[in-house]
Amino acid sequence: MAKLKLPEGTTDRDINRIIEMAWEDRTTFDAIEEQFGIAEKDVIKLMKREMKLSSWKMWRERVQGRKTKHASKRNFTEGRHKCSRQGHINNNKISKR
Repeated sequence: MAKLKLPEGTTDRDINRIIEMAWEDRTTFDAIEEQFGIAEKDVIKLMKREMKLSSWKMWRERVQGRKTKHASKRNFTEGRHKCSRQGHINNNKISKR
């Protein structure tokens, strides 16, 4: 595997945020690249380097082929999914209907 290429000045805090964003289902690799200048292949290498092997395998299985991780494959352009009952939810409980 080729060497991981991180932009100069990337901090531990940046690396933690990249990992967090990579775990999020709806954050695209494009968004990570736009914010941190790290291509998808380097995000994958970073995840492999920073995670336990079993956790990395689980993550790779989750994101491989996932439409939400690639902006060009998404069927929505912005925002996130919103539950149809969102207006009825208060204090983490669904209000009486």
